Amino acid sequence: MAFQVSPGVLVQEKDLTNVVPAVATSIGAIAIQSTQGPLDEVVTIGSEKELVEQFGKPDSNTFEYFYAAQSFLQYSSSLKVVRATNTGLLNATANGSGLLINNTTSYQNDYSGGAGSVGAWAARTAGAHGNNLRVSVCPSSTVYEETAKTTTQDTDSAVGDTSIVVQSGTGFSVGDIINFGETGGYEYRITNISNQTITFVRHPSGVGGLHTAVTNGSNVRRRWQYYDQVSAAPGTSPYVSDRGGSGDELHIVVVDEDGGITGKAGDILEVYDSLSKASDAKTPQGDTNYYPDVIYNQSQYIYWMDHITGGSNWGSAALNLTFASVTSVNNAPLSGGSNGSAVSTAQLKTAYEKFADAETIDCNLIIAGKGDATHIDNLITIAENRKDAVVFCSPERSDVVNVTSSVTQTSNVKGFFDGIRSSSYVVFDSGYKYAYDKYNDVFRFVPLNGDVAGLAARTDLTNDSWFSPAGLNRGVLRGVVKLAYNPTKAERDELYRARINPVVTFPGQGTILFGDKTGLSAPSAFDRINVRRLFITLEKAISTASKFQLFEFNDEFTRANFRNIVEPFLRDVQGRRGITDFLVVCDDSNNTADVINRNEFKADIFVKPARSINFITLQFVATRSGVAFNEVVGA
Repeated sequence: MAFQVSPGVLVQEKDLTNVVPAVATSIGAIAIQSTQGPLDEVVTIGSEKELVEQFGKPDSNTFEYFYAAQSFLQYSSSLKVVRATNTGLLNATANGSGLLINNTTSYQNDYSGGAGSVGAWAARTAGAHGNNLRVSVCPSSTVYEETAKTTTQDTDSAVGDTSIVVQSGTGFSVGDIINFGETGGYEYRITNISNQTITFVRHPSGVGGLHTAVTNGSNVRRRWQYYDQVSAAPGTSPYVSDRGGSGDELHIVVVDEDGGITGKAGDILEVYDSLSKASDAKTPQGDTNYYPDVIYNQSQYIYWMDHITGGSNWGSAALNLTFASVTSVNNAPLSGGSNGSAVSTAQLKTAYEKFADAETIDCNLIIAGKGDATHIDNLITIAENRKDAVVFCSPERSDVVNVTSSVTQTSNVKGFFDGIRSSSYVVFDSGYKYAYDKYNDVFRFVPLNGDVAGLAARTDLTNDSWFSPAGLNRGVLRGVVKLAYNPTKAERDELYRARINPVVTFPGQGTILFGDKTGLSAPSAFDRINVRRLFITLEKAISTASKFQLFEFNDEFTRANFRNIVEPFLRDVQGRRGITDFLVVCDDSNNTADVINRNEFKADIFVKPARSINFITLQFVATRSGVAFNEVVGA
């Protein structure tokens, strides 16, 4: 304690209330190939809706990955997803050349300064979905509206006409909204321009022609296609006006031009009203209003890549500058986006390595997705190095799907997993389920490992991680139309001896995970899922609490404090049926002088894990009338 040099009272506090903290044991992890979403970046997903929003709907190339993730999310609301980078993947761009931008970090490091040379815009994430996008920019009041753009030169216009001749077709764009001065103020959207003939439909309905006959020589008013989506024509923002500048405002609209994103061509996805061309611009609330920054911070669909050609001073500070604009609307359809080829095992390995560091990424249930021996071996290595996660995997698709003989299926599945190395950090299941793909209105076979990992996560929520996720109480799978392989009792016996957990459909009882073995081949308590996950929970929780002993003195006070933290935690686990007995040894018997001199601290924790019932024997004994039961019990 501090020494006082004059009389006084010194108040100090010492915190001895440390406990073993609760730790997560039900966070899933998967790497996928998808049609959209950031690349090589861990994204936390809480629902199927979020999965679709972030990574897109499944297609014939990505459904196995998608539905492995979706299956897990039927049981849990915490899944970490990494989108793998596959060969040929490109973001759509304004110039149509395409460019790979992995994620926001990649964009900030390489392209946020306008060095992309691909036009003004790029799709936010890589894939062909970006080819649906169009970005429309209204950079000036002239582009927003011209009240007397030209006059009509059509002497025989009539009600219902869908085209009209004008004095000049110059300066009009397809999509512009025009008006001919009719009494009702009617508006029309241009669909085609051929010299002086303009073809149109009614706005906003999109059908029909002229409401009334138009007088020859009438003024034609032209407006930007999306003028009614913003507050007014772009002008000068208060921020720039206060600094002696002018003409900095612009509007931006992002459109699903082809309907591949929302399902309806022409749907407006995003509207940005009164952004600024000044690099230092602020809103009245103090937020940045510089249009590249706003697009980066808010858009789900696009990145800014460069200023539009023809303007001046865009991207400069506001002081005393006129931000001259182009005088025509800028409509930029994006193209060149590509989904690339099928993801390779090596590319999946790179993606899953995002989960390798247990200190920075918290995950416990690693979902393999597709069945591939090399891929599964890579995941086992990650789990064994982390020591707080279990891999869930299925056989190869060809082992069970469209294989008519269950004998052959059994042989295939067993042969596949015989080639996977022994480990208590992996769980094998027997195959694939037939499930409905609502996004494509088809049925597909998808691997079961997402479901089995989900059962483990749900068991954590309903019971504890040290309960078995198998059986009729906790092992019922969801969303199963049928199984590709439904093993018989004899086939289940063969699978179970080979470390494989059968998934079986029982009439009237559903589809059940009917085994709880890990992939450990040696006879051990760790050849059961509940024991492996019990020790993961204990080790993770106690090691987290142990960090608070670092840099303390290795004396009896510290050791007693450690025991007082750990023993109540183990008693609680014992009371919740995880262990039957335990012993904590942390004293001078294992913290000898040599240990202390090496700046080490040791604790030996002995536990007796609870075992799940795998085999039940019911013996019925018939006795003669008049025989007392205590005479035959044990006979």
